[in-house]
Amino acid sequence: MDAVANPAVQLQDMPPGAMEVLSNGEPNALERTISRLSRRVSARTDKNNHATEVPVREPTPPRPGGVGGVVDEEIAEEADSEDDFPEGGLRAWLVVLGAWLMLLPSFGFMVAIGTLQDYWHQHQLSDYAARDVGWIPSVFVYLTLGLGLWVGPLFDRYGPRWIALVGSTGYIVMIFLLAECKTFWQMILCVGVLGGLTGAMLTCTSLAAVAHWFKTRRALAQGIAMAGSSAGGFSIPLVLKSTFPAYGYAWSIRILGFMFLVCLVISNILLKARFPPTAAAKNKAIISLHIFGDLRFSLFTISVFGFEVVLFGGLGILPTYATVSTDFPPETGFYLIAVLNAVSCLGRILPGYLADKIGRFNTLLIMIVFTLIFMLALWLPLGTKSLPALYAFAALFGFGTGSWMALTPACVGQLCRADEFGRYYGSMYFVASLATLVCIPISGELVQTVGPEAMVGFFCCILALSLVSFVFSRWACLGRRWVLREMV
Repeated sequence: MDAVANPAVQLQDMPPGAMEVLSNGEPNALERTISRLSRRVSARTDKNNHATEVPVREPTPPRPGGVGGVVDEEIAEEADSEDDFPEGGLRAWLVVLGAWLMLLPSFGFMVAIGTLQDYWHQHQLSDYAARDVGWIPSVFVYLTLGLGLWVGPLFDRYGPRWIALVGSTGYIVMIFLLAECKTFWQMILCVGVLGGLTGAMLTCTSLAAVAHWFKTRRALAQGIAMAGSSAGGFSIPLVLKSTFPAYGYAWSIRILGFMFLVCLVISNILLKARFPPTAAAKNKAIISLHIFGDLRFSLFTISVFGFEVVLFGGLGILPTYATVSTDFPPETGFYLIAVLNAVSCLGRILPGYLADKIGRFNTLLIMIVFTLIFMLALWLPLGTKSLPALYAFAALFGFGTGSWMALTPACVGQLCRADEFGRYYGSMYFVASLATLVCIPISGELVQTVGPEAMVGFFCCILALSLVSFVFSRWACLGRRWVLREMV
């Protein structure tokens, strides 16, 4: 379902006084504009229902000298920009590659930070409880996702160039400073604050840029881009596993820094927005909480809040879970995160391809149920008893949660215009990121005080509640109808 299904919504950004000019100087201009927008929306709807049909444009030359004609042309161009997406080509796929490279060090480090959390808990911060050490990745993840509330609208206003450059520079400074950190407050300031600020610039910018180049194939394109975070989540634990005993902590982190530097330099060259910033975007407020008045978007945001509790709570606690609650080998935590993120790469791409065929909301619904079943069948009863079962769960959990991360931006893009993606995505994660601030410390406290089974049961309950909210979000997308076989 498209958020622009009502053509009259697109008239909201008309210049002041345009309505009077249309009614006084050009009696039929408004009617023709609405009629043409209605035909374009109808053609776009037919395209979603019949993939072989192509919406037909009926360009109307503007009348010179008439203000109504100028406004008419501007609105027609705005509608055209929502119809004309490259859906491929060299330039579009280079943007996807740039986003992939930008998400590898940013989102990739975020989903792999559980290995560093476990290392800090055993070495530099051995005097701290797992709950306290968990605040470092919690602040990092919270700021990275939550600050999208500002980064998204800034992207819509100014494009990606300077946001990505400033974010990349700060992120590289953060990773090299981390090599020198030895105390809790140093790590909070370095990783949590500086890493969170700059990471928000990278993650939100990269995904918003991809949304400018794809619409019909957006789920697949953003899934491929998000596979960069899987590559980072897979490679970072293995690099640290090899370098910690050979080179020590400081040089292991510096090696990561040089890897991140190469990725971010190339990504800054490749990343480019397709829609130039408009005057309307620059005049809009940075924070637009009124968008939560859309029931579809509000319910979906509640669902994503639950996703973040389960996803980052699980990612952050799995290494500590394997160390504290089991007698498995000490390197199990590294391999669990590596396996989870390796398989999540498939979870980002395959469901993304399927989502463009059967619907983004439909595919995400299937993957939520898929993940919940294996949490109840493998992690809850066998997580502390069988190492093969734990590895099997990590792989299946990675596939399921990988699809959440890839399909969430695609679903957001289905609820708004492409040139407003940054605003919607950032606003949603401003709310959802509150979950990441508390989920890792809570999971660390649960696993140490009431046991691992209670912690897993808590995650299962949260995901079940998210499933209920998501079902109602899909219901709202269908015009508040209970329809199972509908592409949405």
